[in-house]
Amino acid sequence: MPAQLDAAQLIWILPAACALTDWAAVARGDRRTETWAKPATLASLIVAAVVLGAASDSAGVWLLVALAFGLLGDVALLSDSLPRFKAGVAAFLVGHLAFLVCFADLGLPRPAWSWAVFAVLAVSVVVTRDVVPRCHRLGGASLSVPVAVYTAVIGAMLVCAWFTGEWLVALGATVFVSSDATLSVDRFVRPIPHAKLALMVTYHLGQALIVAGVLAAT
Repeated sequence: MPAQLDAAQLIWILPAACALTDWAAVARGDRRTETWAKPATLASLIVAAVVLGAASDSAGVWLLVALAFGLLGDVALLSDSLPRFKAGVAAFLVGHLAFLVCFADLGLPRPAWSWAVFAVLAVSVVVTRDVVPRCHRLGGASLSVPVAVYTAVIGAMLVCAWFTGEWLVALGATVFVSSDATLSVDRFVRPIPHAKLALMVTYHLGQALIVAGVLAAT
């Protein structure tokens, strides 16, 4: 058992190292390092999830699907162009739908504490309330509609994460949503100091917490 625990702990070293490399690159403005470290972080997280048995369970398989589309979104968002942003939104949208199926597979017992998610959701709505109108002014319905749909889906993902009753999953989804909120407000509403570093740290931590929570529950 100790050897197994050690192996389970060691498998997290690679995604952690990739994430730290990416955060340092973002902090320095080193785009060259960021172009490989950012996708490498999620790719290594997928490898860790597979090694830890995610593929042997239905919820785990949907977790891997969600992470795979997250990786596609990461690659798309390596560019700041609007077409790549739309591609990233599409990839993450599919990823969040996969998370929804994953969480449903875990079961949604809705413990008493999980209803606090609606307070978290309300804060998120207030913080990002100007995003969709700004998107509409910038790119019309072709931009605002996908962003609005994405916002609704990630909100549903957040609620389902809390309703699983798995605190790691709930925490991970909350941190993930904070990353998305930072990205959308900084890009479309107003600049946020050190936004890129903040959103990458919260994004990677959110994904890792969700992975840990799903694996612990299966």
